Amino acid sequence: MKPTLLLLAAGMGSRYGGLKQLDELGPNGETIMDYSIYDAIQAGFGKIVFVIRKDFEDQFRKQVLSKYEGHIPAELVFQSIDALPEGFKVPEGREKPWGTNHAVLMAKDVIKEPFCVINCDDFYNRDSFKVIGKFLSDLPDDAKNKYAMVGFRIGNTLSENGTVARGICSTDAQGHLTTVVERTKIERHDGKVQYLDENDQWVTVDDNTPVSMNVWGFTPDYFDYSEAYFKDFLSDPKNMENKKSEYFIPLMVNKLINDGTATVKVLDTTSKWFGVTYAADRQGVVDRIQSLVDEGVYPAKLF
Repeated sequence: MKPTLLLLAAGMGSRYGGLKQLDELGPNGETIMDYSIYDAIQAGFGKIVFVIRKDFEDQFRKQVLSKYEGHIPAELVFQSIDALPEGFKVPEGREKPWGTNHAVLMAKDVIKEPFCVINCDDFYNRDSFKVIGKFLSDLPDDAKNKYAMVGFRIGNTLSENGTVARGICSTDAQGHLTTVVERTKIERHDGKVQYLDENDQWVTVDDNTPVSMNVWGFTPDYFDYSEAYFKDFLSDPKNMENKKSEYFIPLMVNKLINDGTATVKVLDTTSKWFGVTYAADRQGVVDRIQSLVDEGVYPAKLF
């Protein structure tokens, strides 16, 4: 069974100033996600599923989905703040969505095969899809509790125009993930990569430290774990009182690792990430894509 690619595209991109998922950065109006999908098709993925907000469905269907007809089957699912388990309601005053793992949950009814989760506004490069696609394709039909993530080197994932958020990873001797800690402010200071910790102190890390760029490989049993733990998350008064609390994928993954329920293989990749975290990043991304086209890595028109 071919794996599915699940693309998280529900965020507005507040720091960027618009719907960066739909920004045309390639020479023929391609978005970053077009390159991810092109690479995923080359890597053997058989279906794509987008998590979006209902309020830009029409624009998304016209601008995005239409171009993939005849290339790969595609589906839409919708993330909304009120998509909660029975017995829970949105706290008064909350406007922020519930985070990446809540977005993943929206696809439970349409994904029944091994799948890879990615962001739509990150350029991951082809090798990432090769390694995660091979891992998922090689799983037995009844595989459970054996997941994976693509580990990028932190020094290759920074923006020159401000801080970035990354999941900083630790691994065991077998290359399995032991912890992933979401750090929301990471940048280079005086040549050193540093993140701001919970005590407002800058902590230095090695350039080769593996980080999660939200390239995860799961089997469908992950949905059941996520649904159950989301109820625990919502039952915690701190998460209901904090209007910005989020149900991140690393939160779920950490629980499964700590409980001994699942293993997560950290897959090495030669890929270097780039993306548009800030509006000032845009031209650099346009230039890098054009150089990949000039080198023959991608055709001038993808679809």
